[in-house]
Amino acid sequence: MHKARVLIVDDSTVIRRLLSEALAGDPAIEVVGTAANGRIALAKVPQVNPDLVTLDVEMPELDGLATLRELRKTYPRLPVIMFSTLTDKGAVATLNALAAGASDYVTKPANVGSVTAGLQKVRDELIPKIRALCRLDQTATPPTPRPKSLASSSPPASGPAAGPAPPVEVVALGVSTGGPNALTELFRALPGDLPVPVLIVQHMPPVFTRYLAERLDAVSPLTVREAQAGDLIHPGGAWLAPGNYHMVVVRTGQGVAVQLHQGPPENSCRPAVDVLFRSVAEVYGAGTLGVVLTGMGQDGLRGSEAIRHAGGRVLAQDQATSVVWGMPGAVAQAGLAERVLPLEQIAGEIVRRVGTRRMAGNVAQVRT
Repeated sequence: MHKARVLIVDDSTVIRRLLSEALAGDPAIEVVGTAANGRIALAKVPQVNPDLVTLDVEMPELDGLATLRELRKTYPRLPVIMFSTLTDKGAVATLNALAAGASDYVTKPANVGSVTAGLQKVRDELIPKIRALCRLDQTATPPTPRPKSLASSSPPASGPAAGPAPPVEVVALGVSTGGPNALTELFRALPGDLPVPVLIVQHMPPVFTRYLAERLDAVSPLTVREAQAGDLIHPGGAWLAPGNYHMVVVRTGQGVAVQLHQGPPENSCRPAVDVLFRSVAEVYGAGTLGVVLTGMGQDGLRGSEAIRHAGGRVLAQDQATSVVWGMPGAVAQAGLAERVLPLEQIAGEIVRRVGTRRMAGNVAQVRT
């Protein structure tokens, strides 16, 4: 059996030991080396030839971001998972690292009560990401079958029998691993006069989502903000679910408003794409356009089924442009996606479905 060879880079002896013990519990993962700072790590990479590197954000001599930039010069495709703190500083540094080419991130365990609890938290978060980025499960996971209930009651995903699409009233986006960079590319290309609101679930902890919303707002013609309870959604705006809260929408006397709650995680996630997708399908019905981008797992699969049952449509990112083709792959393989597209074509497809020819021209202007 092929094992994923992992190099652990962290200035803390305790964290290096914690990570090594956590990863030792998976027979498909082998820790081939550790390093106390970035300079040592850069020297070790050609010696141990890792399949993946875990990289602490804050280190002496050469920090995680500087180390990542040096790694990318020689190893542009080597998966790197940043290991950061759940703080404002950690969030900013992690988003900078993702923009510089990091594959994903994990936050260090805090307030977990014991070493055992810390180990378990690391196992739960880190091991699935290593397995996904190293494609350990790629051949073992069969395609998800198309739900029978949908197959018998929904129109086909494509072809003449699908009929004319109803007007789109809302765009709901779901994304996870690789999401910050994918969202940045997408929102750069969407026009500021998009005639429908956009709702986003990105799997991220608190603090991180606020900074991500600010970054998207800075690059996008749309107004992007971290959602707050009671926000009235409107065209030209986008709302990102805050970390640790599910986001749903409800009709009120003033329009459609955001509600947030801390119901049980779904697909081990809060916020969860399925929760948002079910909500928009209930409120907007056939006027819903769901979009599932890069990410591990299957969050968004059942929500996409709800959108299709309501008469709405779903788009999915293709495998070639996804960091991990878990979420969009599950939707595509289940027959729920009307179109499966490379990331660079998704903004144009959204505009085509929601707007006018004038807006399609705006997208071209933005991209140039």
